[in-house]
Amino acid sequence: MIEHIRVDEAIFELRPDFAVLVMTAHGMKNGPTDERARGWLAEASAHAVQTEKIDAWKDAYRAFGAKPQRTRPSVDALTRRLPLPEINRIVDAYNSVSVTHALPIGGEDLDQYSGPARLIRAIGDEAAEEEALGTPEPGEVIWRDDLGVTCRRWNWRQGARTRLTEETDNGLFLLERLEPMTMEELKVAGEELAELLTELSPGVRITSRVISAGN
Repeated sequence: MIEHIRVDEAIFELRPDFAVLVMTAHGMKNGPTDERARGWLAEASAHAVQTEKIDAWKDAYRAFGAKPQRTRPSVDALTRRLPLPEINRIVDAYNSVSVTHALPIGGEDLDQYSGPARLIRAIGDEAAEEEALGTPEPGEVIWRDDLGVTCRRWNWRQGARTRLTEETDNGLFLLERLEPMTMEELKVAGEELAELLTELSPGVRITSRVISAGN
């Protein structure tokens, strides 16, 4: 599965500095937020907001016609909700890494996917699976699978179908990087997320790869 996830060349034409660390985690054990997860959230919430990284995402949104003050990049929206809200242990884990590194991270239920995830620019006729998600505009950056849109405006709003819940066994995580974040910091963030997932689920099996321009 992970080797078939792809980023369309049109994305790199829009932002040559884009890279995504794709991670799958099989055999996860989730549950309601506990004291351990609360500690992760509190530590992340204490970090200074890294505005230059968030500003890079706002620029990326403007490049495909979105208005980031109305539809905010996910990490921008998170930092405006500090202290971080409690969702469930796995979502808490990736939200804490997201805010710590000012890095948009999507968490998805891998078993709800039909075909591989891919990041493309919409042509405007993509099916609107959910009324709340709406229909993408032509040129909009979206994640999708064979059934339809899984996340609109790069990382603004995720669809309900693939949302990670307390019942999720197998997860897909998308860690999305733009400069000024370095590729080394992207790697470190991925390692931190893998450590938290392993702490929550000692038997979890994690696989990852980085997709960037030219590879």
